[in-house]
Amino acid sequence: MAQASSGASERPTEDELSRAGLELKVEGHVARITISRPERRNAMTGRTWKTLAHIGQTLPEDVRIVVLAGKGDIFSAGIDLGMFTPEGVDGERSLVAGILDGSADADDVEAYIAELQAGFLWLRRPEIVSIAAVRGHAIGAGFQLALACDLRILAGDAKFTMKEPALGLVPDLTGTKPLVDIVGVNRAVEICLTARRVEAAEARELGLAELVVPVEELDGAVDDVIAALLATNPEAAVATKALLQQAAGNTLEQQARAEREAQVGRLTSLAKAMGAGG
Repeated sequence: MAQASSGASERPTEDELSRAGLELKVEGHVARITISRPERRNAMTGRTWKTLAHIGQTLPEDVRIVVLAGKGDIFSAGIDLGMFTPEGVDGERSLVAGILDGSADADDVEAYIAELQAGFLWLRRPEIVSIAAVRGHAIGAGFQLALACDLRILAGDAKFTMKEPALGLVPDLTGTKPLVDIVGVNRAVEICLTARRVEAAEARELGLAELVVPVEELDGAVDDVIAALLATNPEAAVATKALLQQAAGNTLEQQARAEREAQVGRLTSLAKAMGAGG
């Protein structure tokens, strides 16, 4: 999905962001998204994820870094459990009401979940690098949102928990693939089916965190990573991320070919730039 070149008027309004429990700040090449429902431990709803998708669709073209964080001392307690009640949350569609009253069949429910997943999928796009800055608990959907990001920078008090199986559900917000890719099937099974906490030090050992720092150093560590990422040629960054994303599914021969093709594109661009400069 290509990044949109939209004006500010097409982005989510402040009212839409507020109702979704989100804050958005775009400064130059960096967009910062904050989950902001501290009264509900930053629990998220369907509106949260649909608005995340809207943000992804309307980011300015020059945004290269997206940072996700939670307001206060917690990343997110996961899905607001009110979403599983017949009445839903604040007038939002309940995840079970349509099944209970017969107004929604399996295809309807699957289509709705696909809408929610869209709020997570865009964070993998090659033209951006997404960073989860995690303090405190990241539970269920919060854990999956962190897994949707390219990089996870954790404060020392961070804790991941995959809660869905303990609630009689499955993780369905695009988290199962990155979890298995990072820790392997056996460890992923253990983490999910015990619903235990994975604390920051273990998360780093397992590869679920690129960096763990003291709580008071989290913001500075994120800023340092942003500065290093922005120092890289933007076109080369996009091409390299795209290469890395396809590597796991390619044979060595296929990946070597992909590297050659990508490098031809880069060399051509650099040569044209030299010619224009001469």
